[in-house]
Amino acid sequence: MPTYRVAIIGLGRMGSTIDDEGHSALPYSIAAATRASARMELVAGCDLDAGKRSAFTERWGIGAVYEDYRQMVAQEQPDLVAVCTRAAGTHQRQATDADYRVDVHADLTVDLANLRVPMLYVEKAIACSMRRADDVRDAVSANGTVVNTGVLRRFDKRYDVVRDAVLAGRIGEPKAVVHYAPTSLLHGHIHSIDTLSWLIGDPVITRVRGELEPRDYAVVGGHIPFDPRATYQLQFEGGISGWTIPAASWEFEVLGSEGCVRSLNNGAGADLRVAVQGSGWQQADLPTVEPVSTAVCCLEDLVAAHESGSLSRGHMGVTHHITEACLAVAESHRSGHCWVDLPGVDRDLYVFHI
Repeated sequence: MPTYRVAIIGLGRMGSTIDDEGHSALPYSIAAATRASARMELVAGCDLDAGKRSAFTERWGIGAVYEDYRQMVAQEQPDLVAVCTRAAGTHQRQATDADYRVDVHADLTVDLANLRVPMLYVEKAIACSMRRADDVRDAVSANGTVVNTGVLRRFDKRYDVVRDAVLAGRIGEPKAVVHYAPTSLLHGHIHSIDTLSWLIGDPVITRVRGELEPRDYAVVGGHIPFDPRATYQLQFEGGISGWTIPAASWEFEVLGSEGCVRSLNNGAGADLRVAVQGSGWQQADLPTVEPVSTAVCCLEDLVAAHESGSLSRGHMGVTHHITEACLAVAESHRSGHCWVDLPGVDRDLYVFHI
């Protein structure tokens, strides 16, 4: 089997060092995941920070480090580039002014697609506005680029157990899907909405209603200069409702006409209850799944899609749609918490996201 050359842009946390933080199911960083896979070879890295370039070389033994990513692509001819930069291009937690509309993930994805890099891993969110998300979609489509993004629960086999139970009909007809945990809009809810969608088979999201914190926050000039805490309600095609409950820790639950299934403790376990005639709902068995690296699964899914010509698990169609659903929460907030029909987000509404 062929191996594929991998280069990383952004040699900080997700690109190189996040494994030091004690996450489960290592490897987690893109560099470590590449090294763990027989299908990939880590060949180069790029960062504007000379110190990060030096640390990357020392840690991974990669001498081909660059300040200019275009030079890296031209010189190294990577098959897969991982975009692991900050979206807003700054360590600050808030935009400096109302004209600040930096969107590094979108900029890099568009340019790399146009440079004809075959495969891209892009950290979430892919864009801070739908204007730029549309640009990403169009560039990827025009160049036949295979893309996955950093919504890694989609690649976690422990969530597949929940999804399989739903799609196999073990809880009957899905009626509602719920996410639990307080979190911010683009850093957190891009994960939560993506996972809700994945667990029920990625039906189209037709409507979104939501609000930001503080509830009386006024969006001025289509610009939100920070990544706000948010809550939402979704309507999926087929009549399934989706909700986020801003309490507890990260869990997901799908409720159906004949039972419910829940992912427990950020994927560490799962619980299935099914209807028994005359006895309500009773516990049922689910397969036990050992955790494996979601980053490796994500990258190897890119390779499989590239080789087969099929869609990747997190393909641009679903990624663009989930991005619009997420930004629709902000659109709903500024319209008085009304329902927003998709697609219906102001293309220039910008949400700052580091």
